[in-house]
This record gives sequence, structure tokens and C-alpha cells, in this order.
Amino acid sequence: DQSDILTEENVENEEPKLFKVLLHNDNYTTMDFVVQVLETVFFKSPAEATQIMISVHRKGVGMCGIYPYDVAESKVEQVHLLSRQNQFPLKSSLEEI
Repeated sequence: DQSDILTEENVENEEPKLFKVLLHNDNYTTMDFVVQVLETVFFKSPAEATQIMISVHRKGVGMCGIYPYDVAESKVEQVHLLSRQNQFPLKSSLEEI
């Protein structure tokens, strides 16, 4: 009996949902610290980190990257931990695409 054998037709390979990780502007966190977070947590080049930081500053929010949920959640936690350690209120969030 071959009914127990899974075929490609009856197995759905769902793509994992992806999430944008965002940084939110505030009036206390320094621009240098935002750039540092983007370089260390999100592995952005200095030029790319500066560009995102300017977007956060001017628009109130900036996108740091797109990741599967577990990675996105971990990045948000890293931002909040670094912010607390450095006494900044920098907020990060994730948003499903």
C-alpha cells in the first residue's frame, strides 16, 4: 500500500512569513547610537546605516531589514537590550509584510 508515501502533490511547502524590522524616532537617542545599532545588530555598512538613520530621523521610522519571524523578533530584542544598556529609549518593532 503506497497511501502512506508523501508525494509532492500533497505536501505544501509554505514560505515562512516575513517581517519588516523598524526603528522609531525619539527625541533622546543620538544619531550616532542609531548608526551603531544598525551596524552591529543589522550588519549594515556605515553608509547604509547613516541612510537608514536619516530616514528614521526625518520620517519617524526606518526599515532595518526583512526577516522570518524568529530572526525579526530576536533583532527587536537586541535593539531594546542595547538601548537599555546605553540608557536610550530607542524603540524597534516588527511588522508582517
